[in-house]
Amino acid sequence: MADTDGLTEVAEAADDITDDDWAAAMQEQVVAEAAVEPVMAQPASFQSFDASGAPKTTSMNDFDLILDIPVQLTVELGRTKISIRNLLQLAHGSVVELDALAGEPMDVLVNGTLIAQGEVVVVNDKFGIRLTDIITPSERVRKLRN
Repeated sequence: MADTDGLTEVAEAADDITDDDWAAAMQEQVVAEAAVEPVMAQPASFQSFDASGAPKTTSMNDFDLILDIPVQLTVELGRTKISIRNLLQLAHGSVVELDALAGEPMDVLVNGTLIAQGEVVVVNDKFGIRLTDIITPSERVRKLRN
């Protein structure tokens, strides 16, 4: 019986709500949302635009953010394809013939993308590479088409 009385009271209270009450509640919500919006800042990862809608120029500080990101630099001597049978027959002292010719420039790749070519040098008993040709972005695109 108590449950029935509680439902009756809720129903009567709902009947007492007028359009003015709904309008007032909606206005309170709009005011509350407007007060929260200025607090929410745009994340730093989004590009900023000036008043004309053009992207703002990046400062050197923005560029400095990426300078310490590590990349994989690879110098490729050459490649070859062999069967698993021949691979399993390799032993100490075996010679694997590569597709590169002697004296041909080595490829320098960054994260798998060819960026330069160079020649092998020895510095303090360690191998190094002297860059002889830097691949321009337009040359990279041209090589992708071939």
